[in-house]
Amino acid sequence: MAPKVLISDKLSPAAVQIFKDRGIEVDFQPDLGKDKDKLAEIIDQYDGLAIRSATRVTPTILKNATNLKVIGRAGIGTDNIDKEAASKKGVIVMNTPFGNMITTAEHAIAMMFAVARQIPEASASTHAGKWEKSKFMGTELTGKTLGVIGAGNIGGIVCDRARGLKMKVLAFDPFLSTDKANKMGVEKVELDDLIARADFITLHVPKTEQTANMITAERIAMMKPGVRIINCARGGLVDEAALAEALKSGHVAGAAFDVFAEEPAKENALFNLPNVVVTPHLGAATTEAQENVALQVADQMANYLLTGAVENALNMPSVTAEEAKVMGPWVKLAGHLGSFVGQMTDEPIKAINILYDGVVSEMNLEALNCGVIAGIMKRANPDVNMVSAPVVAKERGIKISTTNQDKSGTFDGYIKVTVVTSKRERSVAGTVFSDGKPRFIQIKGINIDAEIGQNMLYTTNEDVPGIIGLLGNTMGKNGVNIANFTLGRNSVRGEAIALLYVDNPIPNDVLQTLENTGMFTQVKPLAFDVAG
Repeated sequence: MAPKVLISDKLSPAAVQIFKDRGIEVDFQPDLGKDKDKLAEIIDQYDGLAIRSATRVTPTILKNATNLKVIGRAGIGTDNIDKEAASKKGVIVMNTPFGNMITTAEHAIAMMFAVARQIPEASASTHAGKWEKSKFMGTELTGKTLGVIGAGNIGGIVCDRARGLKMKVLAFDPFLSTDKANKMGVEKVELDDLIARADFITLHVPKTEQTANMITAERIAMMKPGVRIINCARGGLVDEAALAEALKSGHVAGAAFDVFAEEPAKENALFNLPNVVVTPHLGAATTEAQENVALQVADQMANYLLTGAVENALNMPSVTAEEAKVMGPWVKLAGHLGSFVGQMTDEPIKAINILYDGVVSEMNLEALNCGVIAGIMKRANPDVNMVSAPVVAKERGIKISTTNQDKSGTFDGYIKVTVVTSKRERSVAGTVFSDGKPRFIQIKGINIDAEIGQNMLYTTNEDVPGIIGLLGNTMGKNGVNIANFTLGRNSVRGEAIALLYVDNPIPNDVLQTLENTGMFTQVKPLAFDVAG
């Protein structure tokens, strides 16, 4: 029987034709996504579900999806899909992460022109018959300095287009190497340096704990008088109230925003201010982009349903069904090892070296490599997956090397990940026990045996008495319950480490209390995705 796919959002007719041409039965109901009850009622009839943003795939929908095998999102954002519920249900979630890069970058450039020349206000004035030529004095882009925050896929295109406009480009990106920056023709700088020097600032980063409100009132005050700020990335990267005050004072000459902290944005501190250009999240809204993502998602879903090939999956490694049974725990371990070194590394990464020992060396190393790389890159870009992460790493000039060897130690197999930066090397190793649970077995060359939990605390210190009591007492006094406590050291009175698995995220004031003791050389909270 031919697979059957439901398209519940408005997708290009060309996507419908792709399914038909591949022998897949397709049901095109572009308005169904708005009716969650009707969708829940009929979803059990389909093997695949192709959507955009209007359809919300909830646990209720998935509970009824008894035959569903794959969800394809035409676009990059998957906030409308409960990915954890989909994973538990065994449903693959795919997106199309590269289909709208050029469109979004072009929108940022268009917004920069619009705010530089006050085009929307001048247009409205002229439509009103006012002919206020002297009122709308603009500024040229040629020769100006553009600060690009986030030089990944979209930011990299903006850098290229800006150089074509004869702008000087500064780029801040923790994962951008100096070699890669040189090849791009941009100057790699720290964030505060960019803030202080740029005439125009454009943001191209995802919203994470590290990037939320990264443009604060304090950073706005550091900017050059007359700066103009563009945000076509994610809402909530800029303190909108602080920016509004800076616009009113004249310190910031203009702003162009396509995204807002709350959307749909019916009200906002930036609305109705002079020389503020706003659009309703149009970054990916071009005919070409929508056509591209629709065609891509149809191809990907058809490939999976007909051949089992997995492309751009957010919740499953690219492995065969036979491999998945054996590799599942090792793929999780690979992701955890990558996540550990990714969370520990703040400077640009030059190389990632991965060692496979024993039984794991005979597995699908490409998929395991993708798991490691995705774990590392997710700190800076949560949207990456096991397919897109290696592409992102390559674009940023990161060298990936893999070594496999026969069993060489106590364990039947293990994986060791080493990240190389210009300042240091950082390594972590792990294995999978007979119960199928991943474990950390070595950090910085120090042997340990640590269970991996969702919330953890990593500390380093000189090997002196009292550290165990200090950690335990501090956690206890502040209501932090320790589920597992692992210690290791390289020698007596040498360097020692502790890895605590705790029930909940550790409050910042508790971390500060530990740092204030002066007993630790490093205090680092860690988080791992252990669902599924």
